[in-house]
Amino acid sequence: MTIRAVVRGVGHYLPERVVPNSEFETSVDTSDEWIRTRTGIERRHFAAKGETTSDMGARAAQAALTDAGMTAEDIDAIIVATSTPDLTFPSAASMVQDKIGMRRGFAFDVQAVCAGFVFALANANALILSGQARRVIVIGAETFSRILDWDDRSTCVLFGDGAGALVLEAQEGTGTPADRGILATDLNSDGSYRDLLYVDGGVSTTGTAGHLRMQGNQVFRHAVEKLAATAHAALDKVGLTGADVDWIVPHQANLRIITATAQRMQVPMERVVVTVQDHGNTSAASIPLALSVGKARGQLKEGDLVVTEAIGGGLAWGSVVLRW
Repeated sequence: MTIRAVVRGVGHYLPERVVPNSEFETSVDTSDEWIRTRTGIERRHFAAKGETTSDMGARAAQAALTDAGMTAEDIDAIIVATSTPDLTFPSAASMVQDKIGMRRGFAFDVQAVCAGFVFALANANALILSGQARRVIVIGAETFSRILDWDDRSTCVLFGDGAGALVLEAQEGTGTPADRGILATDLNSDGSYRDLLYVDGGVSTTGTAGHLRMQGNQVFRHAVEKLAATAHAALDKVGLTGADVDWIVPHQANLRIITATAQRMQVPMERVVVTVQDHGNTSAASIPLALSVGKARGQLKEGDLVVTEAIGGGLAWGSVVLRW
């Protein structure tokens, strides 16, 4: 008997405030055309004053539970991927646990920046395969608008806020790639690239939240190379190739990165879920947001082979192959 972590439900939440590219034209030296042509981003959402990462994560979790036909009482664990928690501690996950009325099980955060959701999925899969949990909510939630430097046109136009969530459940499989659920994961990091993408603040350094800093050209180069490599590595583990993939659901950072990665995987853009134009880069929230939107659009259907891949500060990168 083979146990698989199968997606039972998916949901997302976006703040009410929509910020089009044109809103930046009055504050920094940029334009709607400049942002669109270089990133593919047209708009993004920003959290309201007082709206927190755990607030958004709880809304996404509840939507995923509804989609799964479950309640908080059915859940054994919550994992939240975030780099922008409400507080230094306790975890955003424990706050989500409280907000959805879950009074049992356990909750914790994972921090791998934009790759966080992939890392959280891999952890949830391990919990399910080991028997530690039967049902896990995996959430990506971010309020990156709180750590942006509004004078830095190269970064402040890129990011947005939001949350997405999946409900995973242990189910029996045959042990073949035809099974529904997570089939393979591939995780990587290399701390020597820390200075390419980081926040210049922290508890044990400045005592402040800090601002996001990025060497965009270098991040772009590493992203295209490493994203395709990790996706192929995960597919190789189950004897599959890009030709077997129904959908790539990538980290939504930049349309040019998404396009270049798909080309390297020899997957046409018609089989790539793209939401970056509407959400910007929501870091750890971008993949679950795209999964939820992709299902709502009718793109993701039961039995489809899906590859998710992401890269973020660290550098940290990885991928998950799953059958929907």
